[in-house]
Amino acid sequence: MNIEELRDYCIVQKGTTEETPFGPDTLVFKVMGKVFLLVGLDQIEDLTFNVKCDPEYAVELREKYEHTVKPGYHMNKKHWNTVYANRQLPDAELYKLIQHSYDLIVQGLPKKSREELGS
Repeated sequence: MNIEELRDYCIVQKGTTEETPFGPDTLVFKVMGKVFLLVGLDQIEDLTFNVKCDPEYAVELREKYEHTVKPGYHMNKKHWNTVYANRQLPDAELYKLIQHSYDLIVQGLPKKSREELGS
């Protein structure tokens, strides 16, 4: 996976916007104004990104893929993971982690926002 593929996957998710609220080097994807993925634009070798994760699932992933899934860098380490692309997980699994993050954020939205997203 490269950064263009990551962006292409994120931006087509319903209600998604992309922003750079932390400066020009960090691209943030939001659904209905809530962050579901952050990626550094200044990465040269290893592509990494931060995604939200169910806390129990996060621990499971970190134990199973210790070279690929780490506690979220500069994030709440209980709820966020930093994922290294192109290591232990194939792209299909990386996309599932992105989708899991998106879905968690959508589930946490107020009912009115979820209804807006659904229409």
